[in-house]
Amino acid sequence: MRNRQSTNNRFRTLLHRELRILFSRPLYIFCCVIAPLGTFILFATLMNDGLPTELPIAVVDADNTSTTRKIARNLDAMQQIDIISRYADILRATEAMRRGEIYAFYYFPQGTTADLLANRQPTISFYMNYSYLVAGSLTYRDMYITSLLANASVGRATMLAKGASLQQATTFLQPIVIETHAIGNPWLNYSIYLNNTLYPGVLSLLIFLLTTYSITSEIKFGTAKQWIKEADDNIVIALVSKLLPQTILFALMAIFYNIFLYKFLHFPIHDGIYSMIIASLLMVIASQSFGIFLSGLLPSPRWAMSIASLWGVVSFSISGFSFPIEGMSGSIQALTNLFPLRHYFMIYCNQALLGYPIAEVLIHYAALITFCLLSIIVLPRLKRALKSYSYIE
Repeated sequence: MRNRQSTNNRFRTLLHRELRILFSRPLYIFCCVIAPLGTFILFATLMNDGLPTELPIAVVDADNTSTTRKIARNLDAMQQIDIISRYADILRATEAMRRGEIYAFYYFPQGTTADLLANRQPTISFYMNYSYLVAGSLTYRDMYITSLLANASVGRATMLAKGASLQQATTFLQPIVIETHAIGNPWLNYSIYLNNTLYPGVLSLLIFLLTTYSITSEIKFGTAKQWIKEADDNIVIALVSKLLPQTILFALMAIFYNIFLYKFLHFPIHDGIYSMIIASLLMVIASQSFGIFLSGLLPSPRWAMSIASLWGVVSFSISGFSFPIEGMSGSIQALTNLFPLRHYFMIYCNQALLGYPIAEVLIHYAALITFCLLSIIVLPRLKRALKSYSYIE
């Protein structure tokens, strides 16, 4: 009983110590509260419309007939693009695109209408700045669709003039009707696509950095020996008391962004919000555990935080939400399992978006739990480092 009381007293003493550090250093509050909230608000505001709209483009109409002007009006009616300029030649339009004034331009060569009427198959061109992937993709899509519609319109008018019925012309131009169904995100909303992984990704990165900083800074500032002594050489008590306040704050941020996404913004979720909250809380603890692992493996603040930042940033690329894992090489596909965000992303895709039963993602829950236990491996090494490691600038 006395040992238990002594342990509880040490834990309370250390917890008070960590709370004083937490609230006396603005860095901690910034990383635990201000930065996550700022990120949530920033990305939600940035992608409020779901997709970028009114992207500036231009038209170069060397033909300048009623037909080309009609096609340009149809193009301007597209939601994602906005014709802001008309140039006399390709050179001026190209210069405007290089200056960043427009993302693309649509070119009608001279004689386009005459070639259309004579069935000589004219060529129209469109140029996109693919340095901006999203803008380039969206402007290409709208200009391509406009071209197809213009082609179909001319073809239908020609067939009707030759005596074909409207049904015959439509069937000839589109013999197979194609229906497109976007599963999980039928609105093609970029906010739904990105924010559900960006939020936990940024939170995980902050946890990596703050956890490694919290532990290795004890070594850097020469307080590690006193810290572990106050814990009576018990590394578990020392770490739990240090990280528990951060765990609570990060957990609140994780719960907040789930409520914000699924209750306030009404993002699609099939399996209920509680499954994603559980996955998010596991993600928080897994990230802290990984931070402890790095601190034990590399007790130097410089090395631990460098690897933590690298691991967190690479998570965005290797988790699969920006580039499909199936398109990567076999060795890289295997490495994706070493990133907690990858397993969170798979839980989100399968449970929240597709509504699969939990049995389909048990392996990813198990992976996150494994990350939560990862720090146990380095506890003896971390304890030795705290008692003997000397920081060198």
